[in-house]
Amino acid sequence: MSVPDYMQCAEDHQTLLVVVQPIGIVPEESFFRIYKRISAVSQVNVRDSQRVLYIRYRHHYPPENNEWGDFQTHRKVVGLITITDCSSAKDWPQTFEKFHLQKEMYGSTLYDSRLFVFGLQGEIAEQPRTDVAFYPSYDECETVEKRIEDFIESLFIVLESKRLDRATDKSGDKIPLLCVPFEKKDFVGLDTDSRHYKKRCQGRMRKHVGDLCLQAGMLQDSLVHYHMAVELLRSVNDFLWLGAALEGLCSASVIYHYPGGTGGKVGSRRAQGGSLSAEAGNRHRPGALTSNGINADTSAEIGRAKNCLSPEDIIDKYKEAISYYGKYKNAGVIELEACVKAVRVLAIQKRSMEASEFLQNAVYINLRQLSEEEKIQRYSILSELYERIGFHRKSAFFKRIAAMQCAAPSIPEPGWRACYKLLLETLPGYSLSLDPKDFSKGTHRGWAAVQMRLLHELVYASRRMGNPALCVRHLSFLLQTMLDFLSDQEKKDVTQSLESYTAKCPGTMEFITLPDGLKLPPVPFTKLPIVRSVKLLNLPTSLRPHKMKSLLGQNVSTKSPFIYSPIIAHSRGEERNKKIDFQWVQGDVCEVQLMVYNPMPFELRVENMGLLTTGVEFESLPAALSLPAESGLYPVTLVGVPQTTGQITVNGYHTSVFGVFSDCLLDNLPGVKTNGCTVEVIPALPRLQISTSLPRSAHTLQPSTGDEISTNVSVQLYNGETQQLIIKLENIGTEPLEKLEVTAKTVNTKEKLYGDFLSWKLEDTLSQFPLKPGKIATFTVNIKVKLDFSCQENLLQDLSDDGISVTGLPLSSPFRQVVKPRVETKPINPQESSKVGDFSHVKTLEAILNFKYSGGPGHVEGYYRNLSLGLHVEVEPSVFFTRVSTLPASSTRQCHLLLDVFNSTEHELTISAWNNEDLILHAGECQRMAIQVDKFSFESFPESPTDGTQFANAKQLEEERQQARGLEINSKLDICWKIPSLKREGEASVEGVLNQLVLEHLQLAPLQWDILVDGQLCDCDIVVNCTVGDPVPLEVKLTNWSKHSVGPFALTVMPYQDYQNGVHNYELQDAITFVGSNTFYIDSVKPTKDSVYFGALLFLYTGDFYLNIKFHEDNCSKELPLSWFCLPSVHIRATEPMGQTKL
Repeated sequence: MSVPDYMQCAEDHQTLLVVVQPIGIVPEESFFRIYKRISAVSQVNVRDSQRVLYIRYRHHYPPENNEWGDFQTHRKVVGLITITDCSSAKDWPQTFEKFHLQKEMYGSTLYDSRLFVFGLQGEIAEQPRTDVAFYPSYDECETVEKRIEDFIESLFIVLESKRLDRATDKSGDKIPLLCVPFEKKDFVGLDTDSRHYKKRCQGRMRKHVGDLCLQAGMLQDSLVHYHMAVELLRSVNDFLWLGAALEGLCSASVIYHYPGGTGGKVGSRRAQGGSLSAEAGNRHRPGALTSNGINADTSAEIGRAKNCLSPEDIIDKYKEAISYYGKYKNAGVIELEACVKAVRVLAIQKRSMEASEFLQNAVYINLRQLSEEEKIQRYSILSELYERIGFHRKSAFFKRIAAMQCAAPSIPEPGWRACYKLLLETLPGYSLSLDPKDFSKGTHRGWAAVQMRLLHELVYASRRMGNPALCVRHLSFLLQTMLDFLSDQEKKDVTQSLESYTAKCPGTMEFITLPDGLKLPPVPFTKLPIVRSVKLLNLPTSLRPHKMKSLLGQNVSTKSPFIYSPIIAHSRGEERNKKIDFQWVQGDVCEVQLMVYNPMPFELRVENMGLLTTGVEFESLPAALSLPAESGLYPVTLVGVPQTTGQITVNGYHTSVFGVFSDCLLDNLPGVKTNGCTVEVIPALPRLQISTSLPRSAHTLQPSTGDEISTNVSVQLYNGETQQLIIKLENIGTEPLEKLEVTAKTVNTKEKLYGDFLSWKLEDTLSQFPLKPGKIATFTVNIKVKLDFSCQENLLQDLSDDGISVTGLPLSSPFRQVVKPRVETKPINPQESSKVGDFSHVKTLEAILNFKYSGGPGHVEGYYRNLSLGLHVEVEPSVFFTRVSTLPASSTRQCHLLLDVFNSTEHELTISAWNNEDLILHAGECQRMAIQVDKFSFESFPESPTDGTQFANAKQLEEERQQARGLEINSKLDICWKIPSLKREGEASVEGVLNQLVLEHLQLAPLQWDILVDGQLCDCDIVVNCTVGDPVPLEVKLTNWSKHSVGPFALTVMPYQDYQNGVHNYELQDAITFVGSNTFYIDSVKPTKDSVYFGALLFLYTGDFYLNIKFHEDNCSKELPLSWFCLPSVHIRATEPMGQTKL
């Protein structure tokens, strides 16, 4: 026997072998359809018996194997079923002749045969025959299964007769010697009458009867015969047949212990209980033998315990049988099949190491020169058996050998498809999967060098199959999963091969379905390049949307009636892990930054790199980049435009590398750092762009809030100067600009500012709204710099060094002196200069104009944008007030304000004030100007902390009051300067110059005294005319503008004459007399009330007279300041009556 059956298993020993073959030309599909129906009848219950008959069908069986039928009866072809296609009656004789010729091939062993004829109808088909069945067609053959069952029963009848015939002890008959084919020549000339020869014949026959009993369903009887055969054959050293007897004993024991079978076919074997009942019936029927050759009354349990091998003994007997087979070179096939059977049993017993020993023995069994197909079958079966015992890598090794055998050079037409299919089956054994996701979890499993070799072989087989898509897929997988194990040269070679394949068939992200249904998943290049981090970027500061604050605040949902809900808080906590706290805007370009790394030893070109998103319609704008060899971390920014609103999730990115298109999902990237993947896209907002009439500034403002300023402009102004800043507002977006708010904030300055630094009228700009896309509106801002005009210490020092006494100037003689610059006195070190202070130092003011605007759908949802303009103003000094003092005027309600003005510019300067002549100052010149002003009433400003609760303490309150008084005084003075050569002008403020003493001199007293003579108010240089001899009414009126009641007061009117030489004459009793008392008594006067007191004077002589009103010193008057009792001077001129004058 030269052809091994690698599918053999122990339970095949109880089967009857039936060959099913076609005769003539039979369509292959039709044949196998009928063969499948026939082979389904593999287990038949014998009629009138509890035994079961098992059939093994083969559609091809070598005749030389049939010659071993006496050695093991399950190898004997006992049944023949032929299938033929006969359409006409004239072909029938020839067909039937072929049937007889086919029977002659197995004639010596056949029990029975059948011929199934399809397509023949008529008289011949109607003749009743037992060995022939006629069917009209392959579709009309409902009785095939019934015919097969009848055929098997006929086989059983023959089998049972043979068993009974050979099992009966015929002492008088000579037992024939059963031989295997190669033994026949060895037994020629032997003494057939010797005891040794007879025992050999008895042992072999007893073993043969055991085979027949096993086939006939009598398991217990077969065990008895096998035991007897073993004893007989062992005694005569008939090792080949002893091995067969031991193998039969093992097979019967396996059938008993493992009723489910060892070949892996579930449900193909009978249940254990049925087997026992059949055995019980067999022992009580004629011909059922025991070890003593007589009927046994013992139970099946006793017999089984005595004759059946234990699972451990089964393997020992298999080893012994195989060792006997190994003594015979011509029994290689038998030895090989026995090893296979033992391995299947050991696999069920989970004894893997022992099974591997049997398999290792099977590998080294030398058979005849095998064909390539037989080699493939052998290695495939070895692989399958190693797989069953858990030796996966060993299994893959033999499977790979089988695959390589499919494409052996000796084969005229190599089977590359079979080779490829077998290579795929080896992958699990080498811990290799074609799903790249399996290689992203933990450490690498398996031997990388072997895996790479196997992948290369898959690529080669794919190419020889003519499937470039498979080549690309496997090469991509090799490059992606084995990148860490490839040398630099191997990386170059693989990428070059990949580019050559993708030039014909680009790599895609589609699944590739193989003919057998296996689907190859796509292989995204997540390592080309390697991404270390993914960060969603916020929009630029000027484009970031802001939510208008509601009454409930931004963090509380207005959809819920509850202020706080733990359920809502919990869900937000989960969202925070992935959702980002900023928003993107519909229609605006959004950015995602990736930190990538090129692991290749050469420049890596990545094309068509873009974002993969879900949730919102998103237009990705692909990018192309070139990464240097082993570049290290390299930032790459991917951009796109969301087209709709809602939640957008960045799932990953797509690339095209070496012609392979990849969709790389973040979930499949191990160790990637991200700040979140989900961001909200709000409705579209307009985009505002600003341009100004001023040049851009080199100074970049850094506000404390961290806001980014889009544009910085600068301007140079003199202190007190005002300039207009014209800003063009252009809507460069796609939505109309509907709302605009402008605010200003001064930053980074320690200088004291007076007045409004920036001012504007927004109404003129808003009249141009809504601003359509592409339209421009203008916005005008007034820049007014008004810093402290008081002179600093270094200037006074310079003036005094030049011999000019500024602080001690006589008030009555204004000076005109040019201060010459003295360079030699200036410190060389600029740091020292800054310490002392430089009056020509340029001061800096910085401010931010913030434009808050909105429009379109975003405005409806309550969003707006901020755009900031940075303003850098360099302020050069114009004029300084070096000294300020006051002089009383002739009127109690006026005074003279004296200002020493210094021109700190390099140009001639003109300074003017309200109701004053212009004063011309040359560069570096200082002059004094006197301004007559009305005194001020400051009672409208807060006097106590109760009226100024916004101030932190009394000091702040006093500063605020002083600032308000200075502002009022400055507005009345209206001091301005002009530089004619530069055509520049501005104002000079005294707000920071006035001290407390000057303010007191400029303030009206809270007690207002009015004196009327003859109904005429007396003040300043007013002279009241009266007539001698006529009483002149004198009226004294007190108005209390303080906050408290004042009085009572007593005052005396004392007339005098001024001789203009410093002598006052108060002895005027003969010239003036009072009508009534010359002393006035004034009661208490409440706040804002007044009190009037009347008297009269009578002048007896002509002349100029003055009235001195003197207060009596008492407690009330002492409590109040003297400045409150400032009464106007009264000048009365007494003249002669008109009649006397004429005379």
